[in-house]
Amino acid sequence: MEVMTDRQSVGANASVANAVSGKIHEFLSRPSKVRFYGAASAVGLNFSTLVGNRTFLQDQEVSAQNRMPIVPDDFICEAAGKTGDRIVVSYRNTTGGAITAFLRVEVIAIA
Repeated sequence: MEVMTDRQSVGANASVANAVSGKIHEFLSRPSKVRFYGAASAVGLNFSTLVGNRTFLQDQEVSAQNRMPIVPDDFICEAAGKTGDRIVVSYRNTTGGAITAFLRVEVIAIA
């Protein structure tokens, strides 16, 4: 299992196009299950997840636990992808103040 994490501030009414951009496992090296976990420092932060050309979660608010995600408590969704598929996780802040986004992505090879 490969794991990617991210923690970053998302400005007021701003968005982040891809939180895993540039990370080593952004592109799947083999057919895999992908599990997403997320949290935020306050209410009003929405996540979207894509693997390849499929959207698995679109603009859904995550918990405001103000910490890195705990497995399994902060589970968001699970997806599947094939070799070469790109993982995309975007954030959208719906409030008038900055919010910190916390992310954990697990990539699990399918035999």
